[in-house]
Amino acid sequence: MDMIIKFLCAAISSGTPLLFGTVGEILNEKVGHLNLGVEGMMSVGACAGFMAGYYTDNFLIAILAAAVGGMLTAFIYALLTVTFMTNQNVTGLTLTIFGVGLANLIGVFALAQSPNGTLKLPETITATIANLNIPGLSDIPVIGTLLFSYNPFVYIGIAIAILLQFYLYKTKKGLAVRSIGENPATADAVGINVNLQKYLNIMLGGAVCGIGGAYCSMIINGGVWINDNVGGLGWIAAALVIFANWKPGMAIFGSFVFGALRVLKFYIPKSVIEIPNAFFDMLPFLMTALVLVVSSARKSSQRKSQMPSYLGVNYFREDR
Repeated sequence: MDMIIKFLCAAISSGTPLLFGTVGEILNEKVGHLNLGVEGMMSVGACAGFMAGYYTDNFLIAILAAAVGGMLTAFIYALLTVTFMTNQNVTGLTLTIFGVGLANLIGVFALAQSPNGTLKLPETITATIANLNIPGLSDIPVIGTLLFSYNPFVYIGIAIAILLQFYLYKTKKGLAVRSIGENPATADAVGINVNLQKYLNIMLGGAVCGIGGAYCSMIINGGVWINDNVGGLGWIAAALVIFANWKPGMAIFGSFVFGALRVLKFYIPKSVIEIPNAFFDMLPFLMTALVLVVSSARKSSQRKSQMPSYLGVNYFREDR
């Protein structure tokens, strides 16, 4: 039982950056934009959050910097695809290359300025982002460990997913956002400022992705800066949107499932079965590919899917 509880806790922690990336991408796709730059937005957020935390010794500033970094990166994508109507797939891929490269470049310059050749977060930051221990609650058997023993990012991610689920499906603004993804011309005809809503939601999605990147640089790597710290999680998050059926609430479950795949190798007894670690490292990406294959095979039942009808299609107002 202790092993199972530890496995579930590790799965939740490991799936948290995927949750941020998935929810951020859902906001992009709900306004009809297939943004394949999740990895780039997360990388810039990882760099901005880590560097802000390193130089200011303030967790709140680090989170805000990560969100702003992801937002500004998303603004580049929005400018190109909404205003200049460039190809969304190509622009997203380019954004990933740009974001990862920019983050690594800034990291190289920062490392060169460091007296010992490494960048490590101050102890004040590491203490703030450590797993919580809530007196009374954290000590409850099983439930206390499962619910009250995580770092602040986990609770922030779940809260954001729940809030955005409410925003998209329980508010008039959310209805307007979903209508843009279904038919922007119709939304425009009833008085919705389509381009403004596209910009706002793409940038909001970028901010969420940026916070997920900060998790990678500040938590996964033990508070030490390394290049390519997102490590492909942005690509898994992009596919998880399909797994979550374009719903932020379902993204919570999906991200934790894929988080379990990422940590599975640490909880399979070697005495029971001998499987190379490389197989487990491949497993999340293999499942990502399977999700894409299954989703493509089910296009005939698209009516049951929440995929926006105009996903990936640029909106030219004069064509309506």
